[in-house]
Order: sequence, then C-alpha cells, then structure tokens
Amino acid sequence: MSFRQLLLVAFMLIAALLGGTALRSVVILERLMAQSSKEAARALELNGAAQALAARSAGMERAARQSLVLNDSLLRRRFGDESRAAEAALQQMAGAGLRGDEPAVWRAQAQSITALLEGPVQTSLERERLVAAEFRDLDAVNGRIVAQVQALIESRDRALRGQLDAARARLMQQVVAAIALAVMLAVGFGVWLARPFKRLERAIVQLGENQLAEPINIPGPSDVRGVSQQLEWLRLRLTELDADKARFLRHVSHELKTPLAALREGVALLQDGVAGALTPNQAEVAQILHHNAVALQAQIEALLHFNAAAFEARQLRRRKTDLLALLHDQVEAQRLQWRARELQVEVEGSAPPLQVDPEKLGTAIGNLLSNAIRFSPPASTLRLVLAASDAGVTIDFIDQGPGVAGPDADRVFEPFYRGQRQPEGAVRGTGIGLSIVQEYVAAHGGRVRLVSDTQGGHFRIELPHAS
Repeated sequence: MSFRQLLLVAFMLIAALLGGTALRSVVILERLMAQSSKEAARALELNGAAQALAARSAGMERAARQSLVLNDSLLRRRFGDESRAAEAALQQMAGAGLRGDEPAVWRAQAQSITALLEGPVQTSLERERLVAAEFRDLDAVNGRIVAQVQALIESRDRALRGQLDAARARLMQQVVAAIALAVMLAVGFGVWLARPFKRLERAIVQLGENQLAEPINIPGPSDVRGVSQQLEWLRLRLTELDADKARFLRHVSHELKTPLAALREGVALLQDGVAGALTPNQAEVAQILHHNAVALQAQIEALLHFNAAAFEARQLRRRKTDLLALLHDQVEAQRLQWRARELQVEVEGSAPPLQVDPEKLGTAIGNLLSNAIRFSPPASTLRLVLAASDAGVTIDFIDQGPGVAGPDADRVFEPFYRGQRQPEGAVRGTGIGLSIVQEYVAAHGGRVRLVSDTQGGHFRIELPHAS
C-alpha cells in the first residue's frame, strides 16, 4: 500500500472508533429519553387516576347521602355510576403499577357503604349518619392511596435518575476510552508512518554530506520505496560524478603541469642566456613570461587544493577538543610570521570543550589567523577572542588592518575572489583561504561571517554546542 492509502486507512480507523462511540451515545440517549417519557406518562396516569378516585369518592358521598335523605332511586343509580367510575380509577392505578392493600380496603369500604344504602325508609336518617362516618373512613383511605401514589412516583423518579447517572458514567468511560484509543492509534500510526521519512531525511543528509558508500534501501509504503530507489539512483550518479571529477582533476593537473614545467624551463634558459644574450626588451618579456608561468602554476595548485578541501570537509573525525588550546597551538605555529611583522597576538576568553575535528577546525583558524597577520600593519595588535553562550561558541579574529571594502563584503568568501584592499608589498593571494574556512566551519554545523560594525578586519566563527 502507498503512504496515501495507509494514511486513509488510519483516518478511517480513528473515524470509525469515534463514530461508533458517538452512535452508541446517541442510542443510549434515545433509550433513556424513551424511558423518561414512559415514566412521565405513567406518573401522569397515576396522578390522574388518584384525582379521579377522589372526585368519584366525593360524587359517591353526595349521591349516597342525598338518596338516603330523599329516598330517590335516580340518586341511587348515580351512586352506582360513581362507584363503577371509582373502581375503574383503581384498576387504572393498578395497571400503572400501584400495589399494596389500600385498593382492597377501599373496595371493602365501598361495599359497606353500598350495604348501608339498602333498608327501610324508617331507618334512612340513621343509615345516612352511618354512611357519613363510612365516607370519612373512605376519605382516609383515599389519602393513603394518594400518598402511596406519590411515593411510587418518587421511587420511580429516583430509579430513573440512578439509571441516568449510571448511563452517563458508563458513557463518559466509553468516550474517554475511545479518545485515549484514538490518540494511541494516531500516535502509533504517526510514528510508524514517520519512520520511513526520517530514514529518507537521513539518506538525503548523507547525500548532502557526500557520504556515498552506504547503499540506500528504505522499507515502507510503495511510494516511499519509490523515493528510496530514486535516492539510490542519485547516490550512484553522485558516486560516478565524484569519480569523473577526480579523474578530470588528475588529468588536468597532469596535462597542464607538464607543458607548464616545460614553459618555465624554457623561460629560465632564456633568462640564463643559454640561447644568447638578451636585449633589455627581451629580458623584460622573459621576466613577464616567468611571472605569469609562476602565477598560473599557483592557480592550478590552488584549484586542486580547494577541491581536496571541499571533499575532506564532508569527512569529519570529531573528538572532544579544548578550543582555547587549539587557538594557542595555531598562534604558536605562526609565531615566525607575526613576530616578523612585530605584531602582538592576544588570545582571550574560554569555552567548554566541543566535539569537533581539530585538524580541519585548526586549518580554518590557521587560515583566518594567517589572513589577519597578512593584513595587519606592523607593530599592531591582533586579538583572538573565545566566548561561550547558550547558542554555542564564538571565535573572533580582530585586527587593525584596512578591513574589507564595502563592495567586497558580499563576495569575500567566494573561491578565488581577492578584494580591493591588499597589503602593500605582499604577494597577491590565491583567494581560496576564506573559502576553505567556510567549507570546514559549515561542515561542523556552524558559520563564519564578516562583522562590519568594527574598525579593521573582524571575522567570527560560530559553532553550535550540539554539532
């Protein structure tokens, strides 16, 4: 599968997990809402039945007592109708979940009242008094039924709230578990899918550092393997180009040095008068030829040296190095040069040891020091300042020479570029010293730059702590 397909699968798995949790939450919520609606309907039914029972009981009392006083059969039938309606209300409450002995007590009380309605006319007033007492007892039974109904409604409400709390707790646990699992899946897929790209990054860095010996074979999705194959092709191509460049430089050095040596030998013979004495004009032409032959040979050797330095800069052999001691070593190595110009060289500051290649960094320091000695006026002071900060370590080279001209500031590190301000009477340089410094410092992950806010020449090497 390609990286795009794997990424799509990862998103689908996470979406399915979160979507399933959301769907389950909706189902639980719907079920709880339905149960809540059902319980509310049953509570309304119970309350309505209890109110109907009280109303029917009042109607029964009016009809019974009036029928006894007036001896009216119509009122007697109305009592029966109210009694049957009250019985229906009791059955409704029983169907809604009302349990206990109170409905049976109510029925027994109603039967006693019904029995008192039967009898001779002479006893109507006495029976009416007894019926009134029976209805007072029936009212007490109605009150207990209403209290029982309220207790039943409250118990069901508490049970529903308990179910809601339990469901909310379970739902919260499921949501938290789903989120945690989704995060784990996302992190797992992220790490798994990012691993080939880290390998690709390392492979690209190796190619950039010209480390071409190790083949590139990165496992992973199909498109990542395709990029890996392209990088392997690039590695092989760069290897061929390096070999071609090395052969070209060897051939150029051989092909140029041989005729150049013959040219210098011929010019030397002419100057020595082997072919006869030279006129003043001929001697001047021979001197020009000799000077340009020497300059051309220096240029060829500088080209070969710069190419070798650019290649070696990618092959660092790091070890823990005391930078202050390295500065003192380079100053001591060039003692004859700076003493010949009566210079005073001062080394200041301190810094923790760094993991660097002491030979290549020493070459960079030596080139900057030699450059500063060359441009410093006689009997002046040359300072080398070592300092450490949170970002890394800096090495400043400060001289009292003419400095770098404004137009030269942007090109001072270009190979074979020589600035406008040159020391009087000095041999013209090749223009590769600062380029080599830049190659070696960049290989250490740092940079070298010209500081333009000071008098004279001021170059600074910046090295990171984690090289």
